[in-house]
Amino acid sequence: MKPRVSFNIFFRSLFLLATLFGLLVLGILLYRIISQGLPYFNFQFLQNLPSRNPEQAGVYTALIGSIWLMAVVAPVSLILGVGTAIFLEEYAKKNAITTFIQINISNLAGVPSIVFGLLGLTVFVRAFALGSSVLAAGLTMSLLVLPVIIVASQEAIRSVPKELRHASYGLGATKWQTILRVVLPAAIPGILTGGILALSRAIGETAPLVVLGLPLFLAFLPRSVFDIFTVLPMQIFNWTSRPQEEFQALAAAGIMVLLILLLLLNTIAVLIRNRYQRRY
Repeated sequence: MKPRVSFNIFFRSLFLLATLFGLLVLGILLYRIISQGLPYFNFQFLQNLPSRNPEQAGVYTALIGSIWLMAVVAPVSLILGVGTAIFLEEYAKKNAITTFIQINISNLAGVPSIVFGLLGLTVFVRAFALGSSVLAAGLTMSLLVLPVIIVASQEAIRSVPKELRHASYGLGATKWQTILRVVLPAAIPGILTGGILALSRAIGETAPLVVLGLPLFLAFLPRSVFDIFTVLPMQIFNWTSRPQEEFQALAAAGIMVLLILLLLLNTIAVLIRNRYQRRY
């Protein structure tokens, strides 16, 4: 047998084993979470407030708090991220300054999340006196995911064929009309992919929220973006820190809620992306 054929079989087998190992670990993790949390996963668990009694504890305040957080993070990060990407790709001149900005945006995507938590604590919590509110946490998490959205949006805009732009200009459209009606619709699949992945990271992050001082136990709902609140990762962290087995099972049920929420977000993104991919 020729050496190159042997190498092909070896690496194919190696990649297959790596894939199977990853699926095995994921399967064990899901089995552990579902088997432990399924007895507590019901409508009562979703509707109950946190409690020191495991039989009466629920994730209602944490679930609503996570929705409040996403209501701030999604519009802020998407508008700023896509707007920045449009400016860098369509309007900014390619020079040393834009190159420097681009390098720093890419580097920010790899900064540990706790650094953004410290930034949010300094700026939003203390300087702007927003406290541990929905707005402070939402702005902090927006800064966390903003570099990812910018880079993904730039790649999506850059992948739009130049022929579409030239055709639009040839029909008399202005630059902004071309961006709004030609470039952005064609780039939406890539923008949505990066945006949903970034929002999924934001909804599952805990370290920045711990730095901001979000409570581990909260028995009331926020009424505005200036109220204190808690989220699912904080509630899960609270339960896992308790030695009782019942609270460990509650943490597993909370993880199931978080996984379902993430799956729902990604499903919506896939459906919208597939619709636009069929169109463009």
